[in-house]
Formats: sequence, structure tokens, C-alpha cells
Amino acid sequence: MARVVVFDQFGGPDVLHIIDEPVPQPAAGEVRVRVEAFAVNPLDAMMRAGSSPAPVSLPGARLGVEGTGTIDAVGSGVTGVQPGDPIIITAVPDAAVNGSYAEYLTVPASRVIPRPAGLDVRQAAAIWVAYSTAYGALVEKAGMRPGDRVLVNAASGGVGRAAIQVANQVGAVPIAVTRNATKEAELLSFGAASVIATDREDLLEAVLDFTGGSGADIVLDLVNGPGQRELVTAARPDAVMVAAGFLDLRPTTPPEAPLTFHRYRGFEHTLDSAVVRRMAAFMEAGVRLGSLVPTVGTVLSMDDVAEAHRQLEAGTGAGKTVVVI
Repeated sequence: MARVVVFDQFGGPDVLHIIDEPVPQPAAGEVRVRVEAFAVNPLDAMMRAGSSPAPVSLPGARLGVEGTGTIDAVGSGVTGVQPGDPIIITAVPDAAVNGSYAEYLTVPASRVIPRPAGLDVRQAAAIWVAYSTAYGALVEKAGMRPGDRVLVNAASGGVGRAAIQVANQVGAVPIAVTRNATKEAELLSFGAASVIATDREDLLEAVLDFTGGSGADIVLDLVNGPGQRELVTAARPDAVMVAAGFLDLRPTTPPEAPLTFHRYRGFEHTLDSAVVRRMAAFMEAGVRLGSLVPTVGTVLSMDDVAEAHRQLEAGTGAGKTVVVI
């Protein structure tokens, strides 16, 4: 039998509980992963609370869109991986019925990549969602190039910190935006070229001052909502804006041309094997060079998964909350 985190009703963290289920068997083209650790993401909390954009069927719903572990078994027709290989799970599109909050998980073999040698288990559990989102939004969607001035909203969050590091690896210039000036030193340590704290300075004035009056070339909005309009004013007229967040669910009218506007969700690219290969190569190089360093915050056990969700919602920790099995 294998332990699995489930919930039978929508609500707060305490609806999460652990049950025993038979160890799943990999079908043709699938691998079974012995999960070693998983990270807790905002989407998990939305699914648990009943506010996620995708439907969740009760009872017995599951959670988890990223994790790391070792290949435990392979189904027929699988090549390129074998039992014992350390891997990272790149996509769990059916997380409500087959999420990574479990001791064992079966996924198509195309949904795992080798775990970079420079990462420990906790870091490996925390890297994929944040860094693949940042890479996908900035490189694949916005076409970020060396020298681009990149304005990153909600920069102190997991994807925001990843975006700063991804921009630096490409040779772009990350400008971090935070609501709290106490985050400045932390964001500079992550590689931000400049930090704009909106509790002490005007966003537009600060961006224009830093860019010599021209504005940002790329804007990564990780919040959405009405505040997006202020970010638009800080972009040059023909800039690219990518809205990749859902922290503010209030309706937002997309900006008008000449600014190029994109909405972005991770599964847009993590289900595309060609893009996943580029993401994996970029991450492997970044880990090897030391330019991509995922930040791990609280580390808890599977028995404390409800506490992991409480800490996620409190938003008081720096770095990803990781559960080690």
C-alpha cells in the first residue's frame, strides 16, 4: 500500500488527510515514480479551496503539480529511463486525480526529466514550476534577449525570484517590483539590477529613471487584476507584457496595442516535449553554472501537509515550502 494525500470537501488546510491506496502499476508508455519530495504551490491551495480554474471532483480529490523522486518501474514500450534514475516530474495535468502528494505516482515517460546533479532532493522538488514558468513566459513567450529591461511584478514570490535568475542567465536586466521595501536586500541578493518598492516610491517614476526615460522592454505580471494598468504605463510603447499570475482574480481589461500582450499558463509549454527539452537544458546549464538556485523555505513531513498549506497561505516564509516523504 502507498500513502496518498486526499480531500473530500473544499475548505481550509485541515480538509487534507492521508489514506492508503494500492501502489499504482505503470501502463504502456508510463513510469512509476517513487516520490521523494514535492513542493506546495498556490494552485494546490486554490484546488483545495474550490477556487481553481479547472474542475475538481469530490470526494477523494488529490493535489500536486510538481515533485521529484526516482523511477521505480517502467511500463511496456518505455525507453530512455530505467528504475533507479533520479528524475523531476514536469507536468501533472490531471493533478486532481493523480497528483504528486503521494508516495508513488504514475506518469507518461515523456513527463519526467533527469534531475540535475547539482540539486539536492529539496531543491529538485522546488525548481520546476517556478523556473519553467519564468522561462516559458520570458524566453518562449516574450522572446527575451540580452540587454532587455525586464520589469518583474511580485518579484519576491517563487516565480518572481526565478524570473530574476532566468533574466540574468540570458543577459537581460531584471527590475524587481515589490510592495515592501524590506524585501530590497533579498531581491538584490537574487540578482535584481534594481528594486522598486511601491510602498516608498512611484512605480512609473522609478522605472523611467532606471531606464533613462524609455520604459521597460518586457513586463512580467505575476499578479493580474486592476493593478496591471500601472505596469502598462511603465512599459515602452512597443513592449511585450506577459500576464502569468493569478494572485488577483478581479477582472482585468487587456492592454491595447502597440504593446504586445500575452496570457501565460505553464501547461501551455510543459505539455510540449520540444519546449520541455529546451527548459530542461536551460535549467541543467543554470544549475551547473550556479546561476539558477531554487530557494527552499520550510521543509515538512507528509504528516504535516496541512501545516504546509497553512504556511503557504500565510506567506511569511522565504522560499518554497517542501514536503519530504
